[in-house]
Amino acid sequence: MEQKNGSSFTGFILLGFSDRPQLERVLFVVILIFYLLTLLGNTTIIALSRLDPHLHTPMYYFLSNLSFLDLCYTTSTVPQLLVHLRGTDKSISFGGCVAQLFISLGLGGTECILLGVMAFDRYAAICRPLHYMVIIHPRLCALMASASWFIGFANSSLQTVLVFLVPLCGRNKIDHFFCEFPQLLKLACVDITGNESEIFFAAVITLLIPVALITFSYGQIVRAVLRIKSAAGQRKAFGTCGSHLTVVSLFYGTAIYAYLQPSNNHSQDKGKFVSLFYTIVTPMANPFIYTLRNKDVMGAIKKVFCRGYDSR
Repeated sequence: MEQKNGSSFTGFILLGFSDRPQLERVLFVVILIFYLLTLLGNTTIIALSRLDPHLHTPMYYFLSNLSFLDLCYTTSTVPQLLVHLRGTDKSISFGGCVAQLFISLGLGGTECILLGVMAFDRYAAICRPLHYMVIIHPRLCALMASASWFIGFANSSLQTVLVFLVPLCGRNKIDHFFCEFPQLLKLACVDITGNESEIFFAAVITLLIPVALITFSYGQIVRAVLRIKSAAGQRKAFGTCGSHLTVVSLFYGTAIYAYLQPSNNHSQDKGKFVSLFYTIVTPMANPFIYTLRNKDVMGAIKKVFCRGYDSR
């Protein structure tokens, strides 16, 4: 990375919401509450998936993976954001910025692929119920989950290297609350058309291929459900998929808006609030979306709490 006038490049300044001090105080309280709810909700999902034998199924194996992802993804940005909202020092070291970009991109890419895998799981459960446990066996579950993590972080490695190969010429003020690659590219002092094309291509693969798998899976699911003559059977089938579709819509909607739309099409402030949504709101909402209408999870919660109460 090039430097300016031979000076040492020590890190970046994350401007965040520093131009709105009143908003910073409100955001600190709101984000802290959301973060605590994220920790509580996703930890509960992971614990229940381990403690209740009835939840030792492929669906809840992938769901616990998703909850762990959400915990890590939120923790990669939110604690530092809370510190910056309460203080005047908005700096982040160069190494810290590289690590934050690599981890957040890796976890985000992994979640994209994992949501596609979960759609395939729902397809097998509804469209191939008699062969479900043969198709989605434990070894395949572990393989698909591992592949999601590998592809997500392989893509992150590529994009992180591409971003930090761009000369920044000493420019170090990022108009965002964390190190996100579209904002880092804006600091470049050279033509970045080629870099943007490469990163856009990688983002298309990471986002749109899982979307295609999800679309295909749910197209087959709808056809299979419509062939069910019982209205109760149709409601049950759609109920098992509704939570996943809601999470997919929240995650992909905001991610596609943030990464696949030309940066000059929306204001910087709007982009920050969209980023807040998919880094904080979505991970907080996911466990509640999956549990509020899920009888298996609610039953597991009652059993675990009743067991703990009885042991006293």
